[in-house]
Amino acid sequence: MGRLVSVGNVIVDIVMRIDALPEPGGDVIADASEITAGGGLNTMVAARRDGMEVVFAGQYGTGPFGDVVRRALADSGVTVVQPGLADVDSGYCVALVDATTERTFVTSVGAEGQLTRTDLDRVELRDDDVVFVSGYGLAHPVNGAAITDWLETVPPSVRVVFDPSPLVDTLPASTLSAVSARSDVVSANSREARLMSPTSATLAEAATAVAAAARGTALVRDGADGCWVVEDGSAPVLVPGFPVVAVDTNGAGDAHAGVLVAALGRGAGLQDAVRRANAAAALAVTRPGPATAPTAEETDALLVAP
Repeated sequence: MGRLVSVGNVIVDIVMRIDALPEPGGDVIADASEITAGGGLNTMVAARRDGMEVVFAGQYGTGPFGDVVRRALADSGVTVVQPGLADVDSGYCVALVDATTERTFVTSVGAEGQLTRTDLDRVELRDDDVVFVSGYGLAHPVNGAAITDWLETVPPSVRVVFDPSPLVDTLPASTLSAVSARSDVVSANSREARLMSPTSATLAEAATAVAAAARGTALVRDGADGCWVVEDGSAPVLVPGFPVVAVDTNGAGDAHAGVLVAALGRGAGLQDAVRRANAAAALAVTRPGPATAPTAEETDALLVAP
């Protein structure tokens, strides 16, 4: 089984649960809050819980937020490549989760935005590895240039999975094009897919357009309805989701991505891997918090449930 090699960002999430966003200039009292490591950690934790070895190749800092990140990485059992930066702290994100379970983010960038090509050259890839690239990382100029350049050296035997993230419309066109072209799988949610293919009338058409810009394969996640799959230029197919009562959608895409990569790393076919990822994401949204990916046993149970 291959490893997930993440070049994404691990930052601190300051999560606050509210009834609704206040009007501009207004204020609101949170019903609950928590401070935890998040960002790219959630995808890595999801893959680990599904049985995959994980390597973290991103950058992180030193300071109060860096301490949270370092502890979380140590506790998660991932292999950490970088020594970290001594003169800058890790960044953080304020995540507002409202009563509809929708989430709104505001992020302050720290050490995770300073990943260089020299850092990436520390990564020793194996033929069966899966490199996971996030648009959150590409949005930082230093990271975007380094990752794009480094991907050109990644052997063809190493699969690349790209999640463009909600920041996809802010990425330089040249970066998005180059990373998509090297990606074996592009996995986007419905909003991201529409931004990547603004002329598409349906999500199925958007999935086809996103796949065409990559190596012929793309996924478009459509919440509880499931996930559109275009594989090797074939017609789009909707892999159904699993009906659940959502409590918190924060981290659902991360759970989907991590379990998708883990299943692909075990040799599963794409549609089977997507169905497993759909099940994991469904379980994740039934729990409050960003890192709520299920264990492999929990996902197995949902997959065989009547």
